[in-house]
Amino acid sequence: MFIFITLLIVGLVAGLLSGFFGIGGGVIIVPSLIFFLGYSQKLSNGISLSALLLPVSIFAVIKYAKSNFVDKKVAALIALGIFIGVYGGAKIAVSMPSILLKQIYGIFLLYIAIKYLVSKKEGKNEVDFVGHKLRFIALFIGIFAGILSGLFGIGGGAVIIPALVGIMKFNPKKAAGTSLGALLLPVGLPGVIKYYNAGFFDIKLAGFVALGIVIGAYFGAHIAIKLPSKLIKKIFGIFLFIIGLDFVITGFIH
Repeated sequence: MFIFITLLIVGLVAGLLSGFFGIGGGVIIVPSLIFFLGYSQKLSNGISLSALLLPVSIFAVIKYAKSNFVDKKVAALIALGIFIGVYGGAKIAVSMPSILLKQIYGIFLLYIAIKYLVSKKEGKNEVDFVGHKLRFIALFIGIFAGILSGLFGIGGGAVIIPALVGIMKFNPKKAAGTSLGALLLPVGLPGVIKYYNAGFFDIKLAGFVALGIVIGAYFGAHIAIKLPSKLIKKIFGIFLFIIGLDFVITGFIH
């Protein structure tokens, strides 16, 4: 019973931050399963991707869409890219030593965090997606996010959002809504299949996490829409920096 309650709480927190920042939630789920339940990195990755396979952020996406913070065309192309890339990332992860995977994950999070903290751009001059023929950029963002999604068990939002803000000049709120829109479809299915075949899969555990995400994501989106975009970026940067630093340090200790 303790395990299921813990999973539900992890899902709630992941959902809250998912709706708030536009991330899939894996950046919370994976480290939480490792720290609180002692699961391996690879099993945590499999559970996280399985939980995120369901449309757990649908209420958050609806909330963002009503405020016109979702670009459906960009979201669709990113979703396609994730579907293409996630299997390759998962294939690499299941054959990689867990400690090395953890350290690489930590370095990745630190890089994203620093980008958020030092960036002063607010995405006010959004690039015209159709006019500038940036479809291939959206697809590339999705493929890259998909590879990291399969590699680290994350939804991909930690890659998608900085790319949308930095490259396509999206407002952070629109980047968050578009990211959640891209992650709404079962884009992580190829990665889940790979983890399942490797024995790193538990549908019951993933179900409890998914339930928590559904509840938490709506409230996270509700809060984020009302806050200044600059504040959201700084909070997210600090949040990722702390997690990334911890992963790098504990990786060396072990």
